[in-house]
Amino acid sequence: MITPQTIEQIKNRIDILDVVGEYVKLKKRGSNYLGLCPFHNEKTPSFTVSPAKELYKCFGCGKSGNTITFLMDHDKLSYVEALKWLANRYHIEIEETEVSPEQLQIKQASESLNIVNNFARTFFENQLFETEEGQRIALSYLKERGFREDILKKFQIGYNPNQRDELTKALLTNQFNRELLPKTGLVSVRNETELVDNYRGRIIFPIHSTTGKIIGFGARVIGKVDKAPKYINTPENEIYSKSKVLYGAYFARMAIDKADECLLVEGYTDVVSLHQAGIENVVASGGTSLTTDQVRTIRKYSNNLTIIYDGDQAGIKAALRGLDMALEEGLNVKLVLIPGNEDPDSYVQLLGAQRFREFVTANKKDFILFQLEVMLKDAGTDISKKSEVVNQVADTLSKITKAEEFTKLQDYIRQCAALLKIDEGGLTNLVNKFKREKISKEEKKLSFDGTDSFYTGSDQPPPPENENISLLSQDDACERNMLKVLLDYGLKQWDEHKTIAQFIFEELEQFHIENPLLLHLWNEYRDFYNRGQLPDAKSFLYHPDESIRELVISITVSKHELSQKWDERLQGMNISNRDTSHEDALISTSIFKLRKIKKMFEENQRDMENASLEDQMKLIEVHKQLKQIEREITQKMGTVIMK
Repeated sequence: MITPQTIEQIKNRIDILDVVGEYVKLKKRGSNYLGLCPFHNEKTPSFTVSPAKELYKCFGCGKSGNTITFLMDHDKLSYVEALKWLANRYHIEIEETEVSPEQLQIKQASESLNIVNNFARTFFENQLFETEEGQRIALSYLKERGFREDILKKFQIGYNPNQRDELTKALLTNQFNRELLPKTGLVSVRNETELVDNYRGRIIFPIHSTTGKIIGFGARVIGKVDKAPKYINTPENEIYSKSKVLYGAYFARMAIDKADECLLVEGYTDVVSLHQAGIENVVASGGTSLTTDQVRTIRKYSNNLTIIYDGDQAGIKAALRGLDMALEEGLNVKLVLIPGNEDPDSYVQLLGAQRFREFVTANKKDFILFQLEVMLKDAGTDISKKSEVVNQVADTLSKITKAEEFTKLQDYIRQCAALLKIDEGGLTNLVNKFKREKISKEEKKLSFDGTDSFYTGSDQPPPPENENISLLSQDDACERNMLKVLLDYGLKQWDEHKTIAQFIFEELEQFHIENPLLLHLWNEYRDFYNRGQLPDAKSFLYHPDESIRELVISITVSKHELSQKWDERLQGMNISNRDTSHEDALISTSIFKLRKIKKMFEENQRDMENASLEDQMKLIEVHKQLKQIEREITQKMGTVIMK
């Protein structure tokens, strides 16, 4: 774990303009900066960055946060990965809390493997572009296949020479640990002690993690070889697990996020060819069926998956493998089959980028319906096989379990029942039977494990907060404004004896905030203040509770701000730079109290309607007291009209 001291040091060094400016072209507007949102497609800029508050907010899609959350959302990094990225950028040495000897050993092994792989990647790249053998054998072959040098360099593709131990000698000369090298897969052990290159005479495709580190390699033969395998891949080790890797994910992650669709192909060259054609939202499974880890990686970027595979029987079977699990994870799965003997690599080069895009759009097949058509074709007129198809389809449909997908499930049942020529109600019952069996198995498993299961609420996410204050209830708007003043001005002095925060606390001591989330923020601010931690909007941006972070941003960031040009046009008026903290605090607390008193009047009136004569007299006294407080407030601030 990274120590709190290091985290604090990173936060203190962060420059949000420096980081976000790498991804978004920003233009100064008043005290803030404006640009096109990187999280959704827009033509009119609505993405606002506030350097003073160290936050960003898009008024188009609602995305907001601080520098760390920006990296987490945009680059799909974990919290720790984002911190390490920032530490590296600002040359901050990371201190970590004590770890066990086992954890330390794994960490050291991982770091060593990364270092070896990075050295090998540079070696392979130099061999491809800088040596006579690489240019003659490998580079010429790749160019014949239609690959440009710029795309080869983007993916850091290289070449391992034909010599027996060229890479091995380079590694040993640079004093890499001899015992570690076989674990990387780069070298093999012969005759018990001799080390030789494992990827001789092959084109090398470095495999990147989602953060850009080299975690392994795919080595491809040049041309066709009868006996040798077409590809050799890195063996499983501390940093490389084939079932968790999607080739090209590092280069595709932003494009997938923007397009809200992930294209999945089978091979490395398919990915590179599509990128070269400008189709960048594409990854490869490396020839394996999809795994849960791979599906969850895709889901980080988009819920829409389109599989593009060869149209032969092997391609169809490969495309269908493991896709029930993709449905279970909530992905919307489509399938595109390339005609003839083509694959995505050759077909995009044959058609060109635009026609390939049009082909994909026009030929997307729904996975479930396509799977059903294939199974029905295989079953033919065999009744028992048709019965198996019905069961298999029902089992597949039972994987669609999310509440928000109910309508989609009903539509599938209707279409599948029509294709199977069976009763729709019967198929619904069968699907529900599979669902019940699945739930029963899960319950037995939980019971066996001795684990209690609790229902924590709907699977559906809460509706997005409506940030247009005019649409909020007047009470909510009043409470939000009160918290905005507290966050913006709370640490300023009210007078010689107290801050504006203390003034607000004293003024509102007899009143309360009704909105639970706003009350939570109020209490958090007050606790921090009482502990002497000097809270403001900036300090809450790193609060562990995401709902608090988002609330602070929605309260403190406005889509519009007063133009500095008012001061240029009306010189001496000091309109945009005037300190209004005292005025805002006084007006906000007064309006807050008047609104609460108005509610008390209404409640008092309702109580009087059903009260006894004795109670009515008491309530009349309460009414008089409220009226007196109201007069005192209005006299202090001038005429106020409450609607």
